[in-house]
Amino acid sequence: MKLLTILFAGFIVGLLATKIFQGSWDFLFSGNLGMAVFLIFVGFSHFKFQKGMAMMIPDFIPGKMFWVYATGIIEIAAGIGLMIPSIRELTAVLLIIFYVLVFIANINSAKKKINIFKADFTGPGMDYLYKQRIPMQIILIAWTWYFGIYLN
Repeated sequence: MKLLTILFAGFIVGLLATKIFQGSWDFLFSGNLGMAVFLIFVGFSHFKFQKGMAMMIPDFIPGKMFWVYATGIIEIAAGIGLMIPSIRELTAVLLIIFYVLVFIANINSAKKKINIFKADFTGPGMDYLYKQRIPMQIILIAWTWYFGIYLN
């Protein structure tokens, strides 16, 4: 859940900045800023921890490194897209679909006990999936829907 700290910190910074500079709290901007910062951070991590990320991808999917880099670029682009009002809603819809699809890799990672940072099999396993990753995935989907679609 350490990653959620980035999401909430970006949100709080956005709220404080809009209050200071605009005189009012801008929840729409701040919510999307929090998710954008989160996505850009996670997107760049695909390039730093590419070997561990590739291990997450199920064996039946070819071209693992391509998918690691492609999903990293998609996350960075989605972060930028959420900050552009004219494409925010479309970005949010596609991002929710993306979150559902990449969850397959998270299940595979938990089953194999993959540690993406070390690129080995010393990860926390299914306990992490049930106690942390599923709740985080629900938060990410709900957050994206609320700030990217509902409030938009």
